[in-house]
Amino acid sequence: MYNIGICDDGENICTAIENMLLRYAEEKTVQVEVQIWYTGEGLRDYLAQGNHLDILFLDIELFEMTGIEVGSYIRSVLDNMGLQIIYISGKASYALQLFKTQPMDFLVKPILQDHINHAMDTAIKIIKKRNERFEFRQGKDYYYIAMGDIMYFESGAKKIKIVTPHDVYEMYGKLKDIMKGLTDDFIMIHQSYVINKEYVLRYTYEMVELVNGTILTISKINRKQVRERILRDE
Repeated sequence: MYNIGICDDGENICTAIENMLLRYAEEKTVQVEVQIWYTGEGLRDYLAQGNHLDILFLDIELFEMTGIEVGSYIRSVLDNMGLQIIYISGKASYALQLFKTQPMDFLVKPILQDHINHAMDTAIKIIKKRNERFEFRQGKDYYYIAMGDIMYFESGAKKIKIVTPHDVYEMYGKLKDIMKGLTDDFIMIHQSYVINKEYVLRYTYEMVELVNGTILTISKINRKQVRERILRDE
């Protein structure tokens, strides 16, 4: 079951997107539950209460609390990086403003069934990858973490730190061995760092900045490979 939200101040647009989503779900044989909001404030309050959405179609030009402000609230206040945000707009000139909220996609009205189909295919693929689990042992206890929740791995003298937005775990092992079991969202940028590219906010030839402000160095030997991976996946 995928919980999908639509937030747009146009009732007709919400109805049209909902119908296209239901048509997609029927054709792909997936279960969806669709909810609609006409204001950013209503959506914000729903999420603030701890309710969950997997995918959100979010209009940018809302009356008071804009779609960009809602996106910033989701990422910065709720610290939710897993919700797949798909912005919708009548204009195509928002790229720089949207960057910090890390949307999955940006659709320009009028929105067609093909646009919805492509966005949903991508969102479901990302969600499935995020939900793949990383297993490790800490002392006598075994842990399972969704790979999408891991920001980066850091290798120390004898232990490896597993850093998520809320916790830091430690395990024994080697980064090169861990890499074999990770999804292709992970990139080795240094002999001491493996990052999840979904958490990259800013990239230069020598370093990456993650969404929480962490800055990690890219080693010279990895710079070409890292650049190719990040540019290829943009």
